[in-house]
Amino acid sequence: MTIAPYIDHTNLKATATPSDIKKLCQEAMEYHFYAVCVNGCYVSLAKEALQNSNVKVAAVIGFPLGAMSTEAKIFEAKDCVKNGADEIDMVINIGWLKAKKNDAVRDEIKALKKAIGGTILKVIIETCYLTDAEKEIACTLSMEANADFVKTSTGFGTGGATLEDVQLMKRVVGDKAKIKASGGIKDKATALQYIELGVSRIGTSSGPTLL
Repeated sequence: MTIAPYIDHTNLKATATPSDIKKLCQEAMEYHFYAVCVNGCYVSLAKEALQNSNVKVAAVIGFPLGAMSTEAKIFEAKDCVKNGADEIDMVINIGWLKAKKNDAVRDEIKALKKAIGGTILKVIIETCYLTDAEKEIACTLSMEANADFVKTSTGFGTGGATLEDVQLMKRVVGDKAKIKASGGIKDKATALQYIELGVSRIGTSSGPTLL
């Protein structure tokens, strides 16, 4: 099977330059990846670089810590959509989740989804910082807030995606939300394992190598 349609080709490094983003977009078109995933300042550049292709632009919000105010996240998301983002990957407020402020976590996701309307919303729960019980709660809150995807990781935490976490997430969300595995996926065999478990998208900076 071809894994290209599953891949969000990603460069979220602090050091990423405009030429790095153009290269990312060029590779995404060449390999027919589903999307590129970039920081907000590069959304319009990526949109322009991809204008004659079917490759989508995903932008990260509240990245990578998730600890910004809800208002800041909403502004950032709306700004990215205005600049051409087709999808938004937001980081939950991990501290709120750890403190069992479930209503606040759910309300924030819901507010972002409302602000961006029909734009796809992926919710990064950053599994490396959570207990299994917290992962389950994060997935449930994301579904209750009408998110389109739950996503494992930023790739900037202490760990990335694991097969066990994806199995847990799939058990919780079923068919009510899609799953994106992200962080540390660097070879094709691993990517195929995630796809077999039911993920709809794989976030990786190693797309060309995976193929």
